[in-house]
Amino acid sequence: MPVNSKNVVGVDVGGTFTDFAHWDGAQLRTDKVGTTSEQSHAIVAGLASFEPELLLHGTTVATNALLQRKGGRTLLVTDRGFEDLIEIGRQVRPSLYDSNADRATALVSRHHRLGWGSKEKLVSQIESLAPEAVAVALLNSFADPASEQAILGAITDRFPTLSVSISSEINPEFREYERIATTVLNAYLQPVVARYLRALDERLGGRILVMRSSGGLTSISGATSLAASILLSGPAGGVVAAAACGRAHGWARVISFDMGGTSTDVSRIENGDPQMAGERTLDGLVCRMPSVAIHTIGAGGGSIGWADRGGILQVGPHSAGAVPGPASYGRGGEEPTVTDANLIVGRLGSDTELAAGTKLNSQLAQQAMAGLGAKLGLEPLAAATGMLEIVNTHMEGALRRVTIEEGADPRSAALMAFGGAGGLHATSVARALGMSAVLIPPHAGVFSALGLLLSPQRQDVVQTVRLRADLSDLDHTLAQLEERATREMEVSLGASPSVLTSSIDARYRGQSHETNVSYQRGAGAERLRADFTAAHRLRNGFSLDGHEVEVVTLRVAATAPASLTWNDLAFRPEPGEPRRGVRVSPDGSEMTRWWRPALREGSTVEGPALIEEAEATTFLDRSETAQVLGDGTLEITWS
Repeated sequence: MPVNSKNVVGVDVGGTFTDFAHWDGAQLRTDKVGTTSEQSHAIVAGLASFEPELLLHGTTVATNALLQRKGGRTLLVTDRGFEDLIEIGRQVRPSLYDSNADRATALVSRHHRLGWGSKEKLVSQIESLAPEAVAVALLNSFADPASEQAILGAITDRFPTLSVSISSEINPEFREYERIATTVLNAYLQPVVARYLRALDERLGGRILVMRSSGGLTSISGATSLAASILLSGPAGGVVAAAACGRAHGWARVISFDMGGTSTDVSRIENGDPQMAGERTLDGLVCRMPSVAIHTIGAGGGSIGWADRGGILQVGPHSAGAVPGPASYGRGGEEPTVTDANLIVGRLGSDTELAAGTKLNSQLAQQAMAGLGAKLGLEPLAAATGMLEIVNTHMEGALRRVTIEEGADPRSAALMAFGGAGGLHATSVARALGMSAVLIPPHAGVFSALGLLLSPQRQDVVQTVRLRADLSDLDHTLAQLEERATREMEVSLGASPSVLTSSIDARYRGQSHETNVSYQRGAGAERLRADFTAAHRLRNGFSLDGHEVEVVTLRVAATAPASLTWNDLAFRPEPGEPRRGVRVSPDGSEMTRWWRPALREGSTVEGPALIEEAEATTFLDRSETAQVLGDGTLEITWS
């Protein structure tokens, strides 16, 4: 399925707004509408003005189903005696010093777990329990999938419409707990994802590609069969776009900073490539699928300020969401949010029109903040300022997580800030970590939707191999995996890959953890050992010279070209005077106001200032300067 249509739209569904980026082959148009409880309603409403030939979709349907525990009723079939493995898990406590913290409840209840014995018992169990999905995960299926294939055949012969996930197809890697847990997660999400995507396809009557957590697009059938692979569907688009913008400006290290209405997502990009993870934990549950290494915290424009039992000010992680939204939206919200705090301190104004025609009511924001301030013994302005300082501290911690805690120095990085609220907080967070600059890309308020247009079609395959000694079979095994990736992409997407990228999970023999390193077929064992040694030293602070290296798992990503490249986006400033007056903040200081679409290449703006656009606002404090680069990106530095 080619994506080089001249009439394509990227749609990213967020917790508060649904974003649209339309490409007609020459020009980009954008829009925002309020997110609806049934995501497709907002999508259909927003698409009315575009009528695309192809829809590229970033969705939170799988994430919401997991967080709300509204997946399908699932039956687990595994080896007899191992039915409780998904509940036992690894003996790692969710909170080391909190004895009251419990692990997440397993997605499959005890009486929905079956130890494999016979076809007759399996059929009887399915008939009596009437599951919506079945997860089949046997201990050694990563090495020999024959038994799982036989069980699959037994189920589909008797129940042809039942969703079945088998671990040898979902995640053919060793370590049985993670593989079983991922297969269960996939089966649990499949019914919800399938219903949503099929209904959307029927309503739109056109071609749809869905964003995966890996930063690549897949078909509806691909997203349905690997439902767990779209858990980070939306945020991945923003990281892809941040990588493209960072490459265009020559930054070796970029930290993407996506602050929306509900959450903030951060990720590290090295030499133009997002950092990838083969495994992550979502709401306490293991998901072993290729994904962009995104760290998410509950800090967004809709995050609510509240007083804990000790009378201490807290912010988030709960959010006002799209409904009722911040108090200043005038939709019934009564609790103060970060958006309300920005309005009270003057970074937003009652004359500011947000996306979807939303206007802010400062009186409602003051009332909500006064209620919080009364609990804290603070005036509304002091409470609002405190909320902003706290949420900035939360986001600073998230940036430390993806930089310092992973051995990467943030001082050599630029912060790529986007999302509706990203520009209001970016410089405060970046300066706290001693970062070099902040970049605010064009179309920052709909950047994740734009990222969908910049995303390739992608097919990931993985296989545990356990190679030792001279690694003589490495290239032969990798060639087989590349052939499999090519074949699966052709079947799923109807496209042939233009690029095959491979990497290897390797370790010193005797270790219980692996380090992922890039490897291209033919590079040789010595090159692999050298790259592994360097990566191990960077990540762990040491290497073991002369120690045998073991190749554990091979990974291949097949990709085909995206709808457009960063260089296709033309920067066309609109006519008119960019300066739009002055706003006086409550403390009496003045902030000049600028209309970003009218700023031309080479223009500079000195803080304190507000740079406004249709979907976002950027705040410049004193001693901060923004310069407009050739593609419209704002580069902010400070003295």
